[in-house]
Amino acid sequence: MKPLREFDIAFVGLKPGVHSFQYEIGESFFEHFEGERDFSDCKATVNLSLDKKINFFLLKFEIGGTVTVTCDRCGQPYELQLWDEFNQIVKMVDNPEEMASEDADPDVAYISKTESHLNVAEWVYEFILLSIPMQRIHPDTADGKSGCDPKVIEMLERMNQQAKENDNPIWKGLDKFKDN
Repeated sequence: MKPLREFDIAFVGLKPGVHSFQYEIGESFFEHFEGERDFSDCKATVNLSLDKKINFFLLKFEIGGTVTVTCDRCGQPYELQLWDEFNQIVKMVDNPEEMASEDADPDVAYISKTESHLNVAEWVYEFILLSIPMQRIHPDTADGKSGCDPKVIEMLERMNQQAKENDNPIWKGLDKFKDN
């Protein structure tokens, strides 16, 4: 059995126009891909809109859901909301390998005119990864305070204060030139 077969779209039987697909992504989806992940407990929904034209497709991926990530500030896990959208163009050509090597645009993919199916699993994987921000910090609470672990925040503030107290007095005179 071919893995991730549910991500195959048989486009030959589709009429020109817009077609919608929805995928529920869980942890088992990521087992089919190599590499380390810095998140867990993914619960994502991918809404795919495929606009079929004569010799190409316009794909629009809408990513939503949650993943658990580790906060960069306090080191505690928290649930991160996902929301992003991505566009992909797929052109049907006689020589897809040659066209792909000539065109460096990542938003354009090429498939052979003899193909009958389009597998979108790789794009779903890539777009979920791209929808997770590089910097991950607990969002603030409703009262405006940091959502981070209060003990860690207190320790960071103490360390910052100690660093200020331990400044070398040689440089103190130069502080007046900082703002100039």
